[in-house]
Amino acid sequence: MELPGWDLVWVRLTSAPVSSDPADTAELGQRLAALRQEVSELARAALEGAELSAHATVAALRRLFRAAGTDPTRYRPSSEALLRRVLKGEDLPAINPLVDLNNCLSVELAVPCCVMADGTVASPVTLRAGRPGEDYESLRGPFNLEGKPLLADPLGPFSSPITDSRRVQVTESTRGVWIVAYLPQGVVAPAAVHGKLDELLAKAPVARVEPPR
Repeated sequence: MELPGWDLVWVRLTSAPVSSDPADTAELGQRLAALRQEVSELARAALEGAELSAHATVAALRRLFRAAGTDPTRYRPSSEALLRRVLKGEDLPAINPLVDLNNCLSVELAVPCCVMADGTVASPVTLRAGRPGEDYESLRGPFNLEGKPLLADPLGPFSSPITDSRRVQVTESTRGVWIVAYLPQGVVAPAAVHGKLDELLAKAPVARVEPPR
């Protein structure tokens, strides 16, 4: 890693098999909807009356963004963007079961968590700051990467704790994914990612965690 102060936690998951029974599918969908609502409500209760910028994890991430060369109030960590949405009274949106799981994890830990389709990234992977002229087609459109923390492989940048590239996008046909959690070192323990993910999957088993390769 070229950027100090970060811990990265990678978890590989496979989506749950699609049931031939519509009732089972409906039940899983209901459990996932309930999880999104629960995570949103818990975040609102925990942060009620608090200044988000004073939250220890949010503040640590902002410092890391500034160290990489970007203004975190202009380009917010994806976790902070989700938390701000929740604090406005909105629940987490229904996008895709694997994406929804990723977003729930991000809000629970207040850290950027990005989900990438398996097979879209090659080794080695480096965490570094974006260079002048670097960009990619993100899920929001063209995205200038200069000065922003990002992950790059031999094909170039593919993810950032702000928004991911279309190269790694999860679709309805995606069955295997990697979730990467961007942690501020010494603030959120890597073990917290695995523990919280297990809790979320117990409530909405949309995927199973695969052993490390």
